[in-house]
Amino acid sequence: MFTKYVRDKKKCVNCGFCETIIRCPRPESCIGCEACFHGCPEGARNLAYDFEPRRKIRIVVDGSDFEVPERITVKKALESIGHLFTRFPEEEGIFAPCLTGGCFSCALPINGELRPSCHTGVESGMVIETNVEERTPLRIIEGFSPHSMGGVGTPYQLKMGIGYIEVAAFAAGCNLRCGTCQNYHVTYNSSGLPLTPKEAAANLTYVRKRFRVDRMAISGGEATLNHRWLVEYFKELKRLNRDSKARLHLDTNATILTKRRIDDLIQAGVTDIGPDLKALKVETFQKLTNIQDKELAKKYLHTSWEAVKYIADNYYPEKVFMGLGIPYNKFIHPNLDEIYEMGLKIANIDPEIQVCSLDYRPEFRKRDIVQPTPDEMKSVKKTLEKAGLKKVIVQTSRGHLGP
Repeated sequence: MFTKYVRDKKKCVNCGFCETIIRCPRPESCIGCEACFHGCPEGARNLAYDFEPRRKIRIVVDGSDFEVPERITVKKALESIGHLFTRFPEEEGIFAPCLTGGCFSCALPINGELRPSCHTGVESGMVIETNVEERTPLRIIEGFSPHSMGGVGTPYQLKMGIGYIEVAAFAAGCNLRCGTCQNYHVTYNSSGLPLTPKEAAANLTYVRKRFRVDRMAISGGEATLNHRWLVEYFKELKRLNRDSKARLHLDTNATILTKRRIDDLIQAGVTDIGPDLKALKVETFQKLTNIQDKELAKKYLHTSWEAVKYIADNYYPEKVFMGLGIPYNKFIHPNLDEIYEMGLKIANIDPEIQVCSLDYRPEFRKRDIVQPTPDEMKSVKKTLEKAGLKKVIVQTSRGHLGP
């Protein structure tokens, strides 16, 4: 039994997203790659079972011959012959977090070319290697542009100025499935041009010089998915920007930001980091991120909070500036109890950490929600301050309200 994804004609509005932003690897015959299923803004793709017999085709993996079913992804072909894939790093297996073809974490040399195994159809005679250490990593990166407000990892005092304060790049692919995704055109982009770390660093350095700012950020999607790519990117960005004013900024959901990964990134040059803490309770985290696997959700949530504590204990504030994000909308938090508990937990780590609450607005698959009013966000601010936090910012429809 195989899976495929079919168009739901009642939900489809012919927006073209599945043809322009999402690149279908085989339009003539679905290979079950999941990209359109996860990325359609209308949720107009349904899972279906395909009972049609499929012939076996021959592939070569690490020099050995295997027979696998046709019309499946390389990832599924490798799984059928015993290879393991994981959605959390530092576990045995090939890390495949996004499953939509953007992050290239699961990319393997396929017929000599580095391609995402989750988003590439298997073909007869295909030659696949599972060792990528000697290959230059790739990732789809876009949106090299200046920004006037920055992210949650941007010091608040900089947001009060006039003009641009940093430049940013955006990485495709995410391990979460938030219905409120505000960057879904980036998150589910599988049609963009993959770049090497050096190419991306050179592009952002050029934009920095053009707009005469000191801060260089990367966001997403989720920037931390392809760790080897990101470490090499920050090393190159640091090499190209040797002046003392240069700041290298990472915004992240922190769900896979393990201690080892934090050490690697800071050693590579990261000076500012903005973890976006989605929730305190697993049930709330699942509601927001649509991660159905409860054990995986627990691991993601635990890792994000542990990352904040580890950075605070070992790097903040002398080596790294850290600002935290907390989302707010009534659909996530019907009351402010969990917001208060999150504030208490952060204050227990360090009450001086900058915390910005983000007013989640109607977007992507949650266009039925209502953006919080400025007064609601003021209540969030008071709640976090009551919990003991000293530097609370809230994002509102009228701009940011600071400490």
